Amino acid sequence: MGQQGDRLRPVPGNRQGHYRHRLIGVLLGGLSAERTISQATGKEVVKALRQKGYRVIPIEMKQDVAMRLRQHRVKVVFNALHGKIGEDGCVQGLLEVLGIPYTGSGVAASALSMDKVLAKELFERKGIPTPAYKVIRKGVEMKRLGLSLPVVVKPRGEGSTLGVTIVRRKKELAPAMQRAFKFDSTCLVEKYIPGKEIAVGLLNGKPLGAIEVQPDKGFYDFRTKYTPGLAQHIYPAHLDRSVYRGALRLAEQASNVLGCEGAPRVDLRVTPRGKCFVLEVNSLPGLTPISLLPEIARGEDISFPDLVERILDGARLKTTIGQSRAN
Repeated sequence: MGQQGDRLRPVPGNRQGHYRHRLIGVLLGGLSAERTISQATGKEVVKALRQKGYRVIPIEMKQDVAMRLRQHRVKVVFNALHGKIGEDGCVQGLLEVLGIPYTGSGVAASALSMDKVLAKELFERKGIPTPAYKVIRKGVEMKRLGLSLPVVVKPRGEGSTLGVTIVRRKKELAPAMQRAFKFDSTCLVEKYIPGKEIAVGLLNGKPLGAIEVQPDKGFYDFRTKYTPGLAQHIYPAHLDRSVYRGALRLAEQASNVLGCEGAPRVDLRVTPRGKCFVLEVNSLPGLTPISLLPEIARGEDISFPDLVERILDGARLKTTIGQSRAN
């Protein structure tokens, strides 16, 4: 089992309070299927930053967002968006063009994290264990799956387990793919890994700790994630010390391979024999009252307002051109 001494604390940076006297815009809502979760995250972030004494304005993500950021003279953006447009590099690119520093990962890392296929290809190339998989495109006949059941079917570019199904019988496969195709034109069919589901939270490049998730029924789907009482969260995760440390290292490697910044969350499966597999990296995980990252932080004696402030301290532009414009 993970021990208190195993938990790695973030190294304090030299940018603490760097944005205290600048107007902070919290981007929330958005155009994706995760809109309501983003609104919940944004509401909590706004409240936390105001508690800390920052000047904050919530900005609903709409097509005129660039104009409103300019109108309000926002100097830094806390990105509280989830899903497409907000988490896949689109908003990040816009903010680079506008010269407004922002939290989270840059354009490339955001796009790679959101694209499950490209992320897995990179994991394989770098020797990071990830479940075997097959890519299926809508309208293209699948002649042979090549994976034994059970499998997990998921959209290529969606979060919060939207459109995800665990398939245990052959007749369930086609309906599961149709469910995934509602969110994306490509789906991923991935070998199901029996064992424990854990998540590792990172902050400014360092792992905070690993939390174990135990759904009361089924698996950790959208409803279970965002309905209080439907899953148990165990912190630190009940793992042997060596396995726990290995999970932290693997999560850090996966995040680094994609180039993530800020406070990403890495989801893994751990087999009964202690082998870890990376499922995906969430570049902008939820910051709602029942989200995993804040719970991991609390386990490390980091309050929610402190967590939000540390994420804000890491806000920056990622391109040289953007940096020169912001200075």
